[in-house]
Amino acid sequence: MDIKKTLNENELILGVSGRLDTTTAPELEAQLGDNLNNISSLVLDFEGLEYISSAGLRVLLSAQKAMNKNSGSMVINNVCDEIMEVFEITGFSDILTIK
Repeated sequence: MDIKKTLNENELILGVSGRLDTTTAPELEAQLGDNLNNISSLVLDFEGLEYISSAGLRVLLSAQKAMNKNSGSMVINNVCDEIMEVFEITGFSDILTIK
């Protein structure tokens, strides 16, 4: 997995590519944990993301809860069909803002 980080004042954009699974989820979790303070907008760009496991879903849920707690917003962009299907099957499409 590769993560590209862009910080624009109070907006954090993370471009995530590769596989978000049990092995790589802690890396994304660490990036989010270190950077969510004073952030009102979190954008996750999944254009290069090929796979997501339950461990990855857990990280996304934690990030959404953290942003809700801080009255911030979280948006996921550029989701491929396979990952969108996972979001729909698990009900995450109802919880997350996906564009």
